Amino acid sequence: MTAAGCWPAMDMLRSEPMQLVQLIIPIESAHRAISYLGDLGLFQFKDLNAEKSPFQRTYATQIKRCGEMARKLRFFRDQMKRTGFLSSSWSPMGTNVNLDELEVKLGEYEAELLEMNANTEKLQRSYNELLEYKLVLQKASQVFYSAEHNAIAQHREVEQALGEGSIDSPLLLEQEMSTEPSKQVKLGFVSGLVAREKSLAFERILFRSTRGNVYHRQVVVEEPVIDPVSGDKVEKNVFVVFYSGERAKNKILKICDAFGANRYPFPDDISKQYQMITEVSGKLSELKTTIDIDSCIGPIYCRILVMNLSSGTFCLDVTKKCLVGEGWCPTFATNQIQNVLNRATVDSNSQVGAIFQVLHTKDSPPTYFRTNKFTSAFQEIVDAYGVAKYQEANPGVYTIVTFPFLFAVMFGDWGHGICLFLATLYFILREKKLSNQKLGDIMEMAFGGRYVIMMMALFSIYTGLIYNEFFSVPFELFGRSAYDCRDSTCREASTLGLIKVRHTYPFGVDPKWHGTRSELPFLNSLKMKMSILLGVVQMNLGIILSYYNAKFFRNDLNVWYQFVPQMIFLNSLFGYLSLLIIVKWCTGSQADLYHVMIYMFLSPTDDLGENQLFMGQKFLQIALLLAALVAVPWMLFPKPFLLKKQHEERHRGQSYALLDSTEDDSFELEEHKGSHGHEEFEFSEVFVHQVIHTIEFVLGAVSNTASYLRLWALSLAHSELSSVFYEKVLLLAWGFNNVFILIIGIVVFICATVGVLLLMETLSAFLHALRLHWVEFQSKFYEGDGYKFSPFSFVSIGDDEE
Repeated sequence: MTAAGCWPAMDMLRSEPMQLVQLIIPIESAHRAISYLGDLGLFQFKDLNAEKSPFQRTYATQIKRCGEMARKLRFFRDQMKRTGFLSSSWSPMGTNVNLDELEVKLGEYEAELLEMNANTEKLQRSYNELLEYKLVLQKASQVFYSAEHNAIAQHREVEQALGEGSIDSPLLLEQEMSTEPSKQVKLGFVSGLVAREKSLAFERILFRSTRGNVYHRQVVVEEPVIDPVSGDKVEKNVFVVFYSGERAKNKILKICDAFGANRYPFPDDISKQYQMITEVSGKLSELKTTIDIDSCIGPIYCRILVMNLSSGTFCLDVTKKCLVGEGWCPTFATNQIQNVLNRATVDSNSQVGAIFQVLHTKDSPPTYFRTNKFTSAFQEIVDAYGVAKYQEANPGVYTIVTFPFLFAVMFGDWGHGICLFLATLYFILREKKLSNQKLGDIMEMAFGGRYVIMMMALFSIYTGLIYNEFFSVPFELFGRSAYDCRDSTCREASTLGLIKVRHTYPFGVDPKWHGTRSELPFLNSLKMKMSILLGVVQMNLGIILSYYNAKFFRNDLNVWYQFVPQMIFLNSLFGYLSLLIIVKWCTGSQADLYHVMIYMFLSPTDDLGENQLFMGQKFLQIALLLAALVAVPWMLFPKPFLLKKQHEERHRGQSYALLDSTEDDSFELEEHKGSHGHEEFEFSEVFVHQVIHTIEFVLGAVSNTASYLRLWALSLAHSELSSVFYEKVLLLAWGFNNVFILIIGIVVFICATVGVLLLMETLSAFLHALRLHWVEFQSKFYEGDGYKFSPFSFVSIGDDEE
């Protein structure tokens, strides 16, 4: 089993080998071949007309026509999506595509669909009107039935009152009952629906405008109904307004129009009411059947995309029977692409197969890394700085470990790390569901980097165990502390009266250091020195990667006049400082490293005295200082002169021709000379560039090492903030012995921890770790001037359209 098979990230050490390929595809199988290549997603077409403007290309007119057809297809797609018939997969094309025929068909389909939409809107509006009419008939009939029932009951009461001759009977009752029907006052009525939110204002305006000379009843409709005018679902009430006189009627009609109330006629006769309900129900069923008829629109969207692409990336051969195109593909995909082309030939019943030919070119290939859902986010962090040059060493592999580790150095608290891990675990366990949902911008970024955050959380737990901090509280997880009080007067962990009574604490910081007077000086010294060590190690890793880049691209000048002097300069100063730190830790010496490094430059020949850590340190410092001074001109002067010499030798060799060369050879030589004659070596420009590069590295070695001290600063800030929230909020609230104050303190502590430490501090540490990778690490070897491999894919086209 290979190393790459053991760990998928090993495939990312360098980009995949690419090759430029020429495809010669017969016309009859072209549409299938391109469609299958789009489904495969491993072939990037090359623009064969890059030197021409869009209006000068051969198929400019066809492109415009395709653009218009694409607009129509987008219209079809929106219609299909609105009705739920849009498929997520691309359908294969069954017949050859003719641009003229397709344009005519799309025009016909668009006209038909527009007409269908207009008819559907009319049908839908009629359906909604009939639905409202049915509700009015049903609800208003209840009003009339209730009124009739009350009238019959009242009539019986009146008859009983007349029969008994009660003194309470109205004096004019007999006259009223004996009035002829022709002389009775007839009341008119208006019925319809009004929005429920406007019903109270509707009733109030009716009462005021008619001065109370109307009788108004409303019945609530339980379910929302679709308004025929607006098409929105609205909660409505059925109303019936009784009036007397044409003047009152006109006022009621105007008020209905002002409130957007839809009016519907209502028959007076009860038998007609039931008949109308039956007729309306029948018409509703007919309209429902008509509206539910499905319109079949062929899946032709992929065809126009293929034609649009083909017109820019393909050209016809002389016989106009084949499409000739070029593009990039990974070497591992050769067999897959050939199989796809063969399948297109078979499915199209073509007599001639497609030709797959590898071309030799000096063009720079695109950069392609095979990533998965775990490594893709780390690769995006690197690509945000710049896409790697083809076959350049990829820092994304090392970023998988170094990025979360440097973050954790600044965020070291295993309690906070557990909280961060649990939040990330939610995204990971529900990633299938969340990947299909639309999240907000911030949540989308957090979900996309869920595996990065998971690694950050795991490393934070690890460094938190080293710092022995759980929300700033130390625990004796790996055994008892090595220190104890000297006597009974020693207050626990708060004075200098501690003595070592046991073996050294086995893992991390001894819990007794927390809370002592020497805690801050001890942790400051530890974290500051640790930051320098980590910085020097990562910068050395960057310079070593520059060596492998130079060896891979066979650039010996960069090996001897860039890698070697850079390693000498960096390690003569800061590598030596790292050595002193390690020796001091191992020996327990009290030497002042500041004094050693300063006087290494000011007085290199003076005795070190009590600051001497090992024998021969003075002579070693002098040798390292001389090596650092030699490394600067080593980087500066030789390389420009050697580049000039190489250029002269290369052009001197091109100025001579073979005596027995043929005419064709002479022609090729002249063509070669003409193509390179304009390349002149600008020595001054190269020398100035080398001066800038040398100054940048020398000053950068100092500033970059100092930049790694941010690891110490942010770690200290995180620890102190956590300690303040714990002691000044939680413990302070606990000391009041009051449940209400304790609850408030817990709430404030949680809010401060989540808002400041888990959100703001996480973002701050993330950005600082990003800076250390982009500037301090990648600037040592990473050029990042490549371009991404963007294969032709229907999935990516669909995403762009969205």
